[in-house]
Amino acid sequence: MVLQVFGHKSPDTDSTGSPIIWAWYLSEIQGIPAQANLLGEPNNEALFMLQHWQLDKPEIISEVAPGAPVVIVDTNNPAELPDVINQADIRAVIDHHKLVGGLETKAPIDITIRPLACTATIMHDLMGADAAKMPRAVKGAMLSCILSDTLAFRSPTTTDHDRALAEALAEELSVNLSEYSAQMFAAKSDVSAFSDVELLRMDSKSFPVCDQTLRVSVLETTAPHVVLARKAALMAAMGPVALEDNVDQVLLFVVDILAEEATLLVPNEAVKSIAEKSFDVCVDVDSVVLPGVMSRKKQIVPQLTL
Repeated sequence: MVLQVFGHKSPDTDSTGSPIIWAWYLSEIQGIPAQANLLGEPNNEALFMLQHWQLDKPEIISEVAPGAPVVIVDTNNPAELPDVINQADIRAVIDHHKLVGGLETKAPIDITIRPLACTATIMHDLMGADAAKMPRAVKGAMLSCILSDTLAFRSPTTTDHDRALAEALAEELSVNLSEYSAQMFAAKSDVSAFSDVELLRMDSKSFPVCDQTLRVSVLETTAPHVVLARKAALMAAMGPVALEDNVDQVLLFVVDILAEEATLLVPNEAVKSIAEKSFDVCVDVDSVVLPGVMSRKKQIVPQLTL
């Protein structure tokens, strides 16, 4: 049976590129038949990566069969995986997020979770000398993943190791990092084709905070004014999305990549209270700017309180 490799729902660049990278490694180096899969339609930046490096878009799946062998990458959170994930035969987890708990395996497995900015960086380390055998397109995917997750080294999650690997890959591929990352971010910033509900769910994860569940959505863009021009409609959509997704509140952070700040939309008194208690700000309008806030993982979620 072919081993399926996939990341989290609402796949971003890392959750699109890392399955491709690891499926190549398993199939071509380890001799284990493997295929990359996605748990949803990739975002525009990920689609740009696939097109730029002439990579086929992995098949999109919504479920996994009981007993199917799988490798989970770029997450370890059951809430971001198929509902029946614990019925699958989980063979390995490769991730760079905090350990959530809840996954159950049929036997001991390989788990690699490291404090790096990108899953693809971890994969390069795990490959060792075999990483040099990656085809150009796979190396391009790896570079794209790192640039995306580090916001071209602007994110506080960036480590010297992530940066050094990206710079080495760029030199090998003859890629200008500034120009290529600008192209990636321009693709990510084009949200004109997405509905308000789709934007709220595009890069969104749910987290328990005290006795509530918050859906934390992040839109990283070089054109924040385009998103903020839709502020009223986005805030109107938050209530229905919260109800449908069975969460208490939806928090939308519009991250300005170039200004290195985030704008949090404030649709109601509950979110106003969360914003003021979590980020030590005074909110008197329907949004608040948070200077220096770039990372959901490091600067947003750890700060959230009710």
